[in-house]
Amino acid sequence: MPIVRVKICGVTTPADARHAAEVGADAVGLNFYPKSPRFLTPAAAAAIVRALPPFTAPVGVFVGMPLRQVCATAFQLGLRGVQTYDDRPPDEDTFPFAHVPAFRVGNQEQLDAVRRYVEVARAAGRAPAAVLIDSFVTGQMGGTGHVAPWHLLAGFDTGVPLILAGGLTPENVGDAVAAVRPWGVDVASGVESEPGRKDPVRVERFVRSVRAAAACLPE
Repeated sequence: MPIVRVKICGVTTPADARHAAEVGADAVGLNFYPKSPRFLTPAAAAAIVRALPPFTAPVGVFVGMPLRQVCATAFQLGLRGVQTYDDRPPDEDTFPFAHVPAFRVGNQEQLDAVRRYVEVARAAGRAPAAVLIDSFVTGQMGGTGHVAPWHLLAGFDTGVPLILAGGLTPENVGDAVAAVRPWGVDVASGVESEPGRKDPVRVERFVRSVRAAAACLPE
């Protein structure tokens, strides 16, 4: 049976992080973008990382921060991966942190730019661990509730895993998994009672919907 990984992003409390792990999330996202309603200070993020069980990965989300500073924060907190919003391939190695560049995509031209990014990064010996595709909303960096263009992503392959984000909910993620067949899915606003506060029932329903949809995928 194909496996589709689940990341619950924009977690802001240890309780929400623990619950996400308990119901089967593979990773939780910690947002370090000051303009986000889900913004965390390093001190607040540390409390969340401490609350996670050993096999649930904490991933930092960064916007406009120099890569060296990103990795320093990841080292300080013991993060597993770093998700960045940057159109330029990295000029430094992020090891030992898995690098997941995120792209806001609304059309074929923007999707082609993702392919070029991966090609350039691979040629430099720094291919990303995965790419995350989010919906394009002017002036907003994720967590918008808008759906990404699934029809463009069906069959899209850059040679690295694809993580699908953008407007996913417990109600539509099964259709998204069937249409795109991503390596993983990422949700923030779709499982919230308000920005930064996860609804435990919706989180559990989301994970169950992903598992059920993955079980129906052909090998």
